[in-house]
Amino acid sequence: MIGRLRGIILEKQAPDIVLDVQGVGYEVAAPMSTFFNLPAIDEEVTLFTHLIVREDAQLLYGFATVRERLLFRSLLKVNGVGAKLALTILSGSDVDDFARSVQEGDAASLTRLPGVGKKTAERLIVEMRDRLKEVSGAMGLKPVESKAAKLAGAKDEAAEALVSLGYKPSEADKMIRSLDSEGLTTEDLIKLALQRH
Repeated sequence: MIGRLRGIILEKQAPDIVLDVQGVGYEVAAPMSTFFNLPAIDEEVTLFTHLIVREDAQLLYGFATVRERLLFRSLLKVNGVGAKLALTILSGSDVDDFARSVQEGDAASLTRLPGVGKKTAERLIVEMRDRLKEVSGAMGLKPVESKAAKLAGAKDEAAEALVSLGYKPSEADKMIRSLDSEGLTTEDLIKLALQRH
């Protein structure tokens, strides 16, 4: 397996690069996120690579960062996602944005990527959510809490606080549910609930 190449750029024609590594020219396909940050022709670059061996070809893919390569490898494990689509996804979205879309279940932003339809977006969300948890440490990702989850957490905390002030649990829930809680913190919810009741 070829895991990394350091060499001189001989040719650049998106998405392909020819890299001279000690006299051997390697053809490497790269996502646009890597391609646009490459130095000029005749300059040196280091790429983290992934080699795919098929019956009819040996294909080498190159990435500017280990995170990109890790996401590429994770995408290849998704049913129906091949190297070409994985490269397209990385070209249209950086690692953090893709991870955020998956963790928030945002199929709409994924379908904006070329080649990703509604079914593929839903499959990516389902299959990549667990994989992102597995590789998040290596990718340097922080778990993203959705707006809905944050809101639910604030409501729960506010209701608990009202119970501790002497309200019955059912009464506290009703008080909090009756509020328009968009953008409010736990503290805001408690104040508002107490003002209205």
